Formats: sequence, structure tokens, C-alpha cells
Amino acid sequence: MNDIVWGDVLIQLGFLVILLVITAFIIYAIRTWVKRSNQMNRIEKKLEDLNERKKD
Repeated sequence: MNDIVWGDVLIQLGFLVILLVITAFIIYAIRTWVKRSNQMNRIEKKLEDLNERKKD
């Protein structure tokens, strides 16, 4: 009754690893999207500044 079934333990660990990988991927994707968005905003601001200088 107190025996550990190692096959079940390995399956549970496998599912836990899968959940952690999915979570890590989602966090990575969100961080990448936010960084890219910020970079685009900086580039657009620089282009607008250049256009303003060119007009003057």
C-alpha cells in the first residue's frame, strides 16, 4: 500500500515539465512582443524627429 509507483511519478513529472515549458514560452513570447513594440515606438519617434528637423 505504501509502495511508490515510479511510472506514475515519471508521468506526473513529465506533465509538470510540459506545463512549465508552455508557461515559459508564453512569458518569452509576451516579453519579446513588448520589447519589439517599444523598439518600434523608439524608431518611429526618431523618424518623426528627423522629419521635423528636415522641415526646419
